[in-house]
Amino acid sequence: MFPLRPLKRYQLITDLGVAGVFGLLALFVELPGADPGAFWGVAGQTVGAILVVLSFTAALALRRLQPGSALAVAWVGALLQMGFGRQPSPTDLAIFAVLYATAAYGSKRVFWAGFASGIAGAVIVPFYLVGRGLSAPLTINDWFAVGALLLASGFALMLAWVSGALVRTAMRAAANSRAQRAAEAETIAEQQRVRIARDMHDVVAHSLAVVIAQADGARYAAAADPAAASDALATISSTARSALTDVRLLLTQLRHSQGEGPQPTLGDLEVLFERMRAAGVVLEVRVDPVAPGEPPAAIQLAVYRIMQEALTNALRHGVDRRVRVQLGWFPDRVELSIRNARATASPAATTPTGGHGIIGMRERAHLVGGRLAAGPEYGEFVVRATLPIGGRT
Repeated sequence: MFPLRPLKRYQLITDLGVAGVFGLLALFVELPGADPGAFWGVAGQTVGAILVVLSFTAALALRRLQPGSALAVAWVGALLQMGFGRQPSPTDLAIFAVLYATAAYGSKRVFWAGFASGIAGAVIVPFYLVGRGLSAPLTINDWFAVGALLLASGFALMLAWVSGALVRTAMRAAANSRAQRAAEAETIAEQQRVRIARDMHDVVAHSLAVVIAQADGARYAAAADPAAASDALATISSTARSALTDVRLLLTQLRHSQGEGPQPTLGDLEVLFERMRAAGVVLEVRVDPVAPGEPPAAIQLAVYRIMQEALTNALRHGVDRRVRVQLGWFPDRVELSIRNARATASPAATTPTGGHGIIGMRERAHLVGGRLAAGPEYGEFVVRATLPIGGRT
């Protein structure tokens, strides 16, 4: 009837532990209170006390796991308490916790059931308390007492329910905010993938065009075993042309409407550094070891774009214009780091979910099989990336 809410193990253990301690304390309070002159007698009063305590303890244990069931069990406890003619006691505090839980964690039906229960309780409590033991009609003083108790009980019960409703609103607002940030991050990632598709189209298209040209030249220039060499090179050429067509078709679908343009290489890094220095960045660049030959075009492009975005973020968000760049070319990988001294703690500069540039840099690193990390470190904001050369890390 009432679905179980997903709770973490520590939450479930906490709720059961609190309910267990509450039940023991409630028995300690309730059992000595039996009235020998009561209608049910001492034995009946003892049984009633035990049943009331068990009901409220179960309601307290279920309040977050099944708020609807907790509310039903709490009503059973309240009816048992009135049926056995028992006085209000500290055990009734469980009712406030249950009303809070129905408003904070319950479904829409349980939410309004908690509201109705608070109103009903506010009406029942004063008549029960004033009417106990009265055989004559209520006097004016009795009605005044009923009104005062109605206001007091209504305020207490509805305060618990309203507190839960406020917590429910806050949790929903936080969930909506997280969903919105996730949607924005996905949109940004998609936009960045479109930009990456444009870059990769030109890189792959250029590489395959070179392969085709070399294969065609080798086919015409073959001297030894012309027939076999010609057939093999023709196959290479045909396969490369087919792959080029397929890649262009796939990437065109990703690109939508991106303009054509030349892609940056390592030779353009110095231009980028000079541009950043002209903008006011105090740039310290160290390349050790240097690139052994010509790295793959995709790696050059990724290094350039990551460097470009990291330096742009340092220019925009740094409170100190000093930036240290470390670039190391190893036989199987390239490692780079950009440190911005005393970077600002703005969310756009320090958090992956808020920083559009960080999402783009991570996409670029992942595309070539590498990894990238960005975040505050000892008073600086550091971007680190490791990109494989000739394989994936």
